[in-house]
Amino acid sequence: MAERKLSADEVRRLYDQHGPALVMYACSIVADSAAAEDAVHQIFLRLLQGDIPVPGVPGAYLYRAVRNAALNSRRNGKRSVSLEEQPVRAKSLFQHSDENPEAALALQAARLELPEEQREVVVLRIWSGMTLEEAANLCGITTNTAASRYRYALEKLRERLKPFQKG
Repeated sequence: MAERKLSADEVRRLYDQHGPALVMYACSIVADSAAAEDAVHQIFLRLLQGDIPVPGVPGAYLYRAVRNAALNSRRNGKRSVSLEEQPVRAKSLFQHSDENPEAALALQAARLELPEEQREVVVLRIWSGMTLEEAANLCGITTNTAASRYRYALEKLRERLKPFQKG
């Protein structure tokens, strides 16, 4: 696939389409939401500056680039705030079907309690809309491993959110 530089309009459209999911994904890797936003903005800034050519299908590239930027941020120890210390911004990350703010906060807390490997697959699958195969490729694991992590994570989330289930 040929690589090319994107126009400012193309970058803006990609940001509008993928930005929130990319931030959520980065939050599954780094210690706080500000570091996650920094990782995402770093990639889009480089795209705007024309520093990076992008493959013909930029979605997968964006997730890989954000993953690498978030891992580098974590490795460098930037903003070393524990997941428990980060501010909960559930309203911007989660929308509950009947707009139950307590359920949204519980979901945010439950997501943070998942082991990192499970949290990453859940975010890629649910919030980023990737298939298990795509998530597995991005994470460098087998599809069966991704499926297991996803299944275990969903079980934990369901258990934690039982008090909010109707009927």
